[in-house]
Amino acid sequence: MAAPSVAPGDEDRLEPWVYGSVLAALVAAAWVGLQLTQAVGQGAWLSHSTLGEAGALSWPRLLGFLGAWVLMSVAMMLPSTFPLVRVFLTITGGSAGLLALLCAGYLAMWAVFGVVALLVDAGLHRVVQGSAWLGARPERLPGALFLGAGLFQFSPLKYSCLRQCRSPIGFVIQHWRGASRALRALRVGALHGMYCVGCCWALMLVMFAVGGAHLGWMLALAAVMFLEKAVRWGRAATTSVGVGLAGWGLGLLLGIPGMPRPF
Repeated sequence: MAAPSVAPGDEDRLEPWVYGSVLAALVAAAWVGLQLTQAVGQGAWLSHSTLGEAGALSWPRLLGFLGAWVLMSVAMMLPSTFPLVRVFLTITGGSAGLLALLCAGYLAMWAVFGVVALLVDAGLHRVVQGSAWLGARPERLPGALFLGAGLFQFSPLKYSCLRQCRSPIGFVIQHWRGASRALRALRVGALHGMYCVGCCWALMLVMFAVGGAHLGWMLALAAVMFLEKAVRWGRAATTSVGVGLAGWGLGLLLGIPGMPRPF
């Protein structure tokens, strides 16, 4: 008896429960990896505290940071893509290869943002070291960052990008075009990553500033970004976090007694 024929691409198709389990296991492994990194004293790879040192932007430092940042992006940001992934696999027939390209495009955008954030922060370290005024007022920078991040929660750019992230069906249908299925998958992932960076960059800068290896902050901010994009009442989370961050930042800038410093 002849073996049943297999259509091209069918050999890597996934059932929904399989891709859900794989992505959940990947995210869990990333959180465990971050915990282990901190436990063995290597959390400095995600910290900005050493950027003022000589040679802090060497190639080993940049590559180590990039690897740690991608691991953190998998842990914090990949869960918010689950609605998009579910729609994507339905439209594409459940291809594991295309799913891998989708995730690669998405994480590449966060990797680019991480490198830019590192370089900008290194520049800020140089400015602070050369400014006696800022050196004598260490609360000004975190205050300005928190106030800016809080106000960004109410910006048109924030809501414009969030609309794209909250509409996975329309997003995939709109951008799933082109000759090559592989390039289409990479493109959809990269575009979704760009919109995700567009709506979450300020919160990720807060995470970067308070210390990338601080798991408490990472868990809290990851939960906020997931709620913003994946649940119906996410706008309430956006508003609440905006008010809280802006109030905290303003309190730091005004020097209100007892106002805790985040870093």
